[in-house]
Amino acid sequence: MGHGKLKKFAENETFRCLLQPDASAVLDKEAGSRELRLRDHAIKGKWGREMFGNDHPIVLELGCGKGDYTLALARRHPEINYIGVDIKGARLWKGAKEATETEMPNVAFLRTRIEFIEAFFSPGEIAEIWLTFSDPQLRGSENARLSSPLFLERYRKFLRPGGIVHLKTDSRYLYEYTRSVVAVNGLQVLASGTDIYHEGLTAVPGLETDIVFQVQTFYEQMFLEMGLPITYLAFTLDHEGPYAFPGEAFDHEKWLEAEGPRRSFSHQPTKKG
Repeated sequence: MGHGKLKKFAENETFRCLLQPDASAVLDKEAGSRELRLRDHAIKGKWGREMFGNDHPIVLELGCGKGDYTLALARRHPEINYIGVDIKGARLWKGAKEATETEMPNVAFLRTRIEFIEAFFSPGEIAEIWLTFSDPQLRGSENARLSSPLFLERYRKFLRPGGIVHLKTDSRYLYEYTRSVVAVNGLQVLASGTDIYHEGLTAVPGLETDIVFQVQTFYEQMFLEMGLPITYLAFTLDHEGPYAFPGEAFDHEKWLEAEGPRRSFSHQPTKKG
């Protein structure tokens, strides 16, 4: 491990806005069992009071990287609390450092695996979720996609009724996969678009959409400079019973072919620094 990362990890320990629990704080794995069990973290249900000191709505960005999107959202809406979640401490360092130095009271970061996310939030504690340029897991397990039925079930446990999930991605594959999941489960689509900067969005009346265009991630800016289309989908999780997988409703081969060779580039690690 390089000296730069060690320095960042040490500085991370000084940031009040960054919570870095050890995995053992939420894992409850029975001896001799391969089933992964979670136990509640102490912050669960207490983010407003203990982290932010208010009862404002809380919005999550899952897979936030360096936190640039989380920070930009927080600047636009000081009346809302934002939490960026990622597993990489060296990435979170940048966002936590900026939030600390600029004294942003409505920003926090959580270092954990998203598979553990339900251990940190109580029912109704979260108002909205942003999935920004997530790995589409083209060759990996369907369950690893952050918009899979498995993850939607996790989110439902803490997203308030009527709460919104935002998916913003350069991956047409992930966009179409998510649309299939939404359709199969009868979820309400609030907004959608397959090339938002050139064709705009179709959205329900009254939904704020300006923020979709005005807040951009590091990757998004790069893709726009390359002329690549950006997709967006917003939907609610209001649904009774277990979530169904799309199965044949999603044409895996078609959208895998449409993805093209750029996928190997688009999710490379960001530059050091």
